[in-house]
Amino acid sequence: MVESLNKKSELVIKATSHMGLETYGQIMLGDKAFEFYNDRDKKDFIQIPWTQIDYVVVSVLFGGKWIPRYGIRTKKNGMFTFSSKDPKRVLRGIREHIDADKIVKSLTFFQVLKRGLTTKPNFLKKKK
Repeated sequence: MVESLNKKSELVIKATSHMGLETYGQIMLGDKAFEFYNDRDKKDFIQIPWTQIDYVVVSVLFGGKWIPRYGIRTKKNGMFTFSSKDPKRVLRGIREHIDADKIVKSLTFFQVLKRGLTTKPNFLKKKK
């Protein structure tokens, strides 16, 4: 059994981790960390202390009415992507532990396309 980093649990909710294949489990927000535990395999878990979170990227559709998924970017281990039953409750819980400035909207499809067309590709840039 895995030992939790949290001393006190603030929110436990059903969720899906999108790391490789989708994994179903539960997200637990607590006083020390953001944690995801797999329902089937107890050895499969993700624990991210609040101090290690760099920023949270939120995919927002229909003017904020629907949040399909959100990603947590850590300082060392990269991006972890999740979706949950009630993402607004989860994001409000995250906001209690990290600054609201570190929660950002992801780019839309057309913004990504525009950036790709307006920037110079790497192979055309001069090497110094």
